[in-house]
Amino acid sequence: MSMINSLRAAVRTNRRRGASGVYDVLPEGAGSAVVDCAVYQHGRRKGETCSPREAARRVKAEQQLPEGTGSFSWIGLHEPTEAEFEGIAQRFGLHPLAVEDAVHAHQRPKVERYDDVLFAVFKTIRYVEHDQLTPTSEVVETGELMVFAGRDFVITVRHGGHGSLQELRHRLEADADEAGLLAKGPAAVLHAIADHVVDNYLLVAERLQNDVDEIEYGVFSAKGGRSSDVGRVYQLKREVLEFKRAVVPLLRPMQQLSEPLQRLVDPDIQKYFRDVADHLARVAEQVHGFDELLNSLLQANLAQVSVAQNEDMRKITAWAAIFAVPTMITGVYGMNFEYMPELHHKYGYPTVLGAIVLICVGMYRGFRRNGWL
Repeated sequence: MSMINSLRAAVRTNRRRGASGVYDVLPEGAGSAVVDCAVYQHGRRKGETCSPREAARRVKAEQQLPEGTGSFSWIGLHEPTEAEFEGIAQRFGLHPLAVEDAVHAHQRPKVERYDDVLFAVFKTIRYVEHDQLTPTSEVVETGELMVFAGRDFVITVRHGGHGSLQELRHRLEADADEAGLLAKGPAAVLHAIADHVVDNYLLVAERLQNDVDEIEYGVFSAKGGRSSDVGRVYQLKREVLEFKRAVVPLLRPMQQLSEPLQRLVDPDIQKYFRDVADHLARVAEQVHGFDELLNSLLQANLAQVSVAQNEDMRKITAWAAIFAVPTMITGVYGMNFEYMPELHHKYGYPTVLGAIVLICVGMYRGFRRNGWL
């Protein structure tokens, strides 16, 4: 909590100083978690990778020039500690609550506004390859990606072993011209990141479709309810639920970023956010469909188990009834009475055996005809 308190004090101080004070000093210690840091002007990268302090200094210097109004810095961090992030947070005037969310992670997907800074939280999803789906298979792996988008800076904080933005950054830099997305500033970078995350959602949804189809085939195969599909269905449902928690909460924030009332996003970028929102809605529909289908498969599998158990009980009951006939007859003739039918008859023994066989055969055919055996 000491870092949060100091950040609150720093934010209040920076607001009193004005915008120019944000770039005065950046502590030397802020940078060990930095993956990449660069300055962009009119869509082009200026120079090589630098420290956050140097990036802040360059942006401030270029903004003093008439052609430097389109300059901004993009700082990428991977799992920074409180000490590593504190200096950056202070110098860029990031809100303490957003900083706390970015450092400690495990946040719900959202987009929030703090003064002139947009803070977005995305859940990154990676499909885990597996040869066969089992009751303990891990199907999706989640991470987190936080984005601070100000007027002249973008700060990304990544948690987890996947979801790297290096390829995305290189792709945006390759399209470095006046019409490229980078030329439209930090809001365009926020869109590119959102689009990148949602595109990965689409890929994961396609792979999940194969697993759901495999489960569906197994449930309705000839094995009926005698397989262990209930464990696989439940495990896949847990993984789909984890995917759903990443997708559904992001629907409304993406729609809000595409609305005209959102003043921090350029109108030219808002139409791109509408496209992202459409893709996200498509993924949400797919995930919702997976969830509903798995619910149905789980119920169908449990119903099949009940039917299989009923069939087994009918067979057991039919065989018990058949074996009850010789048990009863032999039990009667096992009693020590002197006067009993056929007791002293020469063919009494084979007659009783023949009667037992005939009765058992008749019962067996009757049960077979009624579907009990």
